[in-house]
Amino acid sequence: MNPNCSKIKGVICGVRVEEIEEPLMQKIRYLDKLVDELAKGKAMEKILR
Repeated sequence: MNPNCSKIKGVICGVRVEEIEEPLMQKIRYLDKLVDELAKGKAMEKILR
């Protein structure tokens, strides 16, 4: 995992990514969010805010 993944903020599947307590589930949701945002055409710099 990229050390900057904690900069990914937002909601995925109705759950706020930064509020997930279980580390493995949080990493899965980070990847989910990243894929969704990249698929929409957002730049990486906009996602890692």
